[in-house]
Amino acid sequence: MFTSKDIEQISSKKIKLKEIENQLLNFKKGFPFVNIVRPATKKDGILSLSDDEVIAYVKLFDDLLPNSLKFVPASGAATRMFKFLFEFYNIAKDQYKDLNDIDNSEVIKFIKGLEKFAFYNDLKDAIKKNNLQIEDLIIEGRYKEIIKYFLFESGLNYGQKPKGVLAFHKYNEKIKTAFEEHLTEGARYAKSEDKNVQIHFTISNEHRELFENILNENRSELEKEYDVNFEITFSQQKPSTDIVAVDLKNNLFRNDDNSLLFRPGGHGALIENLNDLDADVIFVKNIDNVVSDKFKDTTVQYKKALAGILLSYQERIFNYLQIIENNDVESNVIAEIEEFIVNDLCYNFSKKPNVEDLFEILNRPIRVCGMVKNEGEPGGGPFWVKQLSGEENLQIVESAQIDQANTGTLNILKLSTHFNPVDLVCATKNYKGEKFDLLKFRDLDTGFISKKSKDGKDLKAQELPGLWNGAMANWNTIFVEVPIITFNPVKTVNDLLRPEHQ
Repeated sequence: MFTSKDIEQISSKKIKLKEIENQLLNFKKGFPFVNIVRPATKKDGILSLSDDEVIAYVKLFDDLLPNSLKFVPASGAATRMFKFLFEFYNIAKDQYKDLNDIDNSEVIKFIKGLEKFAFYNDLKDAIKKNNLQIEDLIIEGRYKEIIKYFLFESGLNYGQKPKGVLAFHKYNEKIKTAFEEHLTEGARYAKSEDKNVQIHFTISNEHRELFENILNENRSELEKEYDVNFEITFSQQKPSTDIVAVDLKNNLFRNDDNSLLFRPGGHGALIENLNDLDADVIFVKNIDNVVSDKFKDTTVQYKKALAGILLSYQERIFNYLQIIENNDVESNVIAEIEEFIVNDLCYNFSKKPNVEDLFEILNRPIRVCGMVKNEGEPGGGPFWVKQLSGEENLQIVESAQIDQANTGTLNILKLSTHFNPVDLVCATKNYKGEKFDLLKFRDLDTGFISKKSKDGKDLKAQELPGLWNGAMANWNTIFVEVPIITFNPVKTVNDLLRPEHQ
């Protein structure tokens, strides 16, 4: 099946041939749907904190002040943010008599809101460099030209840049990118006792210089403002996590030069990057989920509260593990541990567990996941899931993992009350202070297969188990309700017109 050049190409990515064979097998057999039993809800899998509990958990975190790190997936261009602008540009007339002649409400909203965007002055300057005035273009209905200078290399080139380096928020004359907002947010909850703030961004190597330039321009000002020292590191998805593509008959898809086509393994590949990091507490948050300063207090408070819950659970888990290791296990303690696993870790056994079973379940990485009330956002949510072995536990499940043709499953989906905003706090060390190998806690049967195309030819692409789905499937999981104000993603450019971003 593989030519000598194929094997050389595979080897250059540090992928084992057996792994490619497994990928091809996955294409042929597909991935099974997740067996959701019911949605996780308040009092059935999701903790709901009182104001006093929030304060207590924040205090616990502040008192212990563990060695913390913030992990921000930030790779990839922001092209999807501007999908409607690209589509309009491809069919737009050079000039319109009236803005309402445009048959696209999102484009109208974008043009009407131009002055409210943090990038407005930069766009204005880019247009001016071409001996034009943005005000004249608006009056003359030359909207296509405005969008050209916004999206393409002749202007701001936002269509090819990553979200992290785009101007998100404006403070009088000061503009902040999403990258800078993560620095200011991290300075408020990921600060160590010696005032160091560790933040790790996963980026594309081609964009690294853009991030480093922003860091170099703003580091000293931000460090002075927040009295911290930033320790900023970057990494990229490893070539070894790329996945070979196939045609619709599951034959290897080849480029015009007959080489194999590899595609990135999706955000699930980042479990390898996370696995390389060393900290006692790791905060995980997407690059586009930030707010302007006036809305940050609640976000910071709940980040600390989630971390406090993590430390509280971890202390109890470590205590039980020490008891078991020391063979100091009386029948009443065994019953207590089993009750804790069932009621607090939300893990239902398929058969009566022995002491070894209890130890194995406790001795896992821990994640505390913030959940917001579902207001119709697309994406994953918290569910009780039944495993092939019969156990039931908590999982974050994406819609693509659910059998949409199954009426019973769809009814369970409709009962879902909460949504996954990717608001995680993780502990990746065991009770002896040793790092877990996170790759051992994945469910490799939870990947994704989708239909794509290249050069006009259809192909099938495969993604690894998602970072907060299958890649963390065998972690101990605690779901906690957090306020909706802590979730403010920027999926399209017009989201920046929302009050939280103004």
